[in-house]
Amino acid sequence: MPLDKLDAGVTLPGEDFSRVALTPAAVQLLRKLWLQHGPLMFHQSGGCCDGSAPMCYPAGEFITGSSDVLLGLFDLSDGLEPQPLEFWMSREQFSYWSHTHLTVDVVPGRGSGFSVEAPEGKRFLIRSALMDWPA
Repeated sequence: MPLDKLDAGVTLPGEDFSRVALTPAAVQLLRKLWLQHGPLMFHQSGGCCDGSAPMCYPAGEFITGSSDVLLGLFDLSDGLEPQPLEFWMSREQFSYWSHTHLTVDVVPGRGSGFSVEAPEGKRFLIRSALMDWPA
């Protein structure tokens, strides 16, 4: 049975549901990028232009702090060596999007020069849906 999406592990205290997922196309691209760059992470800030797209960096290259929220933790390993990937969001952006479930997808196009998928001719984007469970 093909993978519909990969849900992140729950990371927010008191919650028992995933807030973020990856499409199969995103998982496939991330596994390729992992081989090229090593461990990866996402950060979703706010704002316009590239700030509204999820940015993928080598793990630790984008420094997170108290102004960020860890929304989920993925394992890209496909059952082999663990390949953890954290998904972070700015706390301010999370206050706006706390009622949505996010799905990271990939489409043809050119993402930001700072996000590792840019040279692949693809870009990550967020698809959001209102949650049907209490936030």
